[in-house]
Amino acid sequence: MKRFIQGEHRGQGTFLPESLDDYVTEANPVRVVDVFVDEIDLVKLGFESAIPADTGRPAYHPAILLKIYIYGYLNRIQSSRRLEREAQRNVELMWLTGRLMPDFKTIANFRKDNSKAIRGVCRQFVVLCQQLGLFGENLVAIDGSKFKAVNNRDRNFTSAKLKRRMEEIESSINRYLTALDAADRQEPTASEPSAVRLEEKIAKLKTQMKELQAIEIQLNESPDKQVSLTDPDARSMMTRGTGIVGYNVQTAVDTQHHLIVAHEVTNFGSDRDQLSSMAKQARDAMASETLAVVADRGYFKSEEILACHDADITAHVPKPMTSSAKADGRFNKDAFVYDATKNEYICPAGEALPWRFSSIEKGMNMHCYWSSKCQGCALKTQCTPSKNRRVRRWEHEAVLEEMQRRLNHAPDMMRIRKRTVEHPFGTLKQWMGSTHFLTRKLIGVSAEMSLNVLAYNMKRVMNIIGTASLLKAMAA
Repeated sequence: MKRFIQGEHRGQGTFLPESLDDYVTEANPVRVVDVFVDEIDLVKLGFESAIPADTGRPAYHPAILLKIYIYGYLNRIQSSRRLEREAQRNVELMWLTGRLMPDFKTIANFRKDNSKAIRGVCRQFVVLCQQLGLFGENLVAIDGSKFKAVNNRDRNFTSAKLKRRMEEIESSINRYLTALDAADRQEPTASEPSAVRLEEKIAKLKTQMKELQAIEIQLNESPDKQVSLTDPDARSMMTRGTGIVGYNVQTAVDTQHHLIVAHEVTNFGSDRDQLSSMAKQARDAMASETLAVVADRGYFKSEEILACHDADITAHVPKPMTSSAKADGRFNKDAFVYDATKNEYICPAGEALPWRFSSIEKGMNMHCYWSSKCQGCALKTQCTPSKNRRVRRWEHEAVLEEMQRRLNHAPDMMRIRKRTVEHPFGTLKQWMGSTHFLTRKLIGVSAEMSLNVLAYNMKRVMNIIGTASLLKAMAA
């Protein structure tokens, strides 16, 4: 092997550095993990065993296990068994833990038993980002994305899926019974092996039917009529083109540096009820008196937009294009102009639609307007197939109209949303791999997501201000 760079012989004795610190450069991210964990108050955050017991066998300090997890998620090592192996062979982890090597069960139990405290650690880093002045624009983009749970689709049941499966089993049983009758009418020597196999299949299907009947009882008792066997908190959710069994992760992302300001793991497939909650969490995390939020059409809900308005949060959410009148080629509600001084609408033909009555619809106070001149109107065929065209107005409709005016004056707002909030989701899913979550139940998944978000924010800040500046800021 001449003319190549040659390595040393494996039997050659060498003088390795006497200190592990010589292997870790000053700009190594592992130093950020070390300083960050040492600077936070683990007792205040609620970590178990942060105060040692007076008796019994000494335990690992929570700081050691937390450092292992943060390092692991920074380097895309989420499995407790893989972290156990890394602690035994990875020089950076040896430096970080002082050569301590916890077993995988200890590592896994730490994440399981300290879910709330781990979420608090993630919030502490967001506070640090706020103190560093990284949230200068006071504008966040809110979005949700579906992440897979450990629950397979075949082990998730809805009423329709359970009914379809039971019908398939009944059909198979009837088919096998018919085949068994046909086998009994044949010669005994020829039909005996076939009959035995058919009886085994029928018995197996009957056992499956009993299991499904037991699941049906659980399904009827479930509030949302859905049961997941592996992860009881996971839910079937629609995604583009297909569906997954998993969780809906909500994030609020800063538009200046694309840092995840706030996040929440839910098992609700829809985003419509999440806007005000995520906006308030983002404002608290940024410690800002004013905040503007932008989200896509999936977040449009009148009550949520009103809640943002009442909390002095400026919302930018486009209205869904779901007008049945417009789909049929007729005037939609936007063609009618509201006159606040007279409390009436002006239709496309120039006629006034005065207020007629108020009613409560789905808990909302709605006002109804219509004109008695619709019958003789030349534009009636373009307006309504009914006797009169009725226009309904929510009592807080002015809040929605004000938001629409803001959107009209900010045409780039939705492009800002897209380039801000979709990038972190793509990065996180690429880090987490095709299986996404490894833990079960909402509390465990929330801790796992917090570690991923913490690792993402750490990498972002190190890229923005540099490792040395971050270390200096944390030690200050």
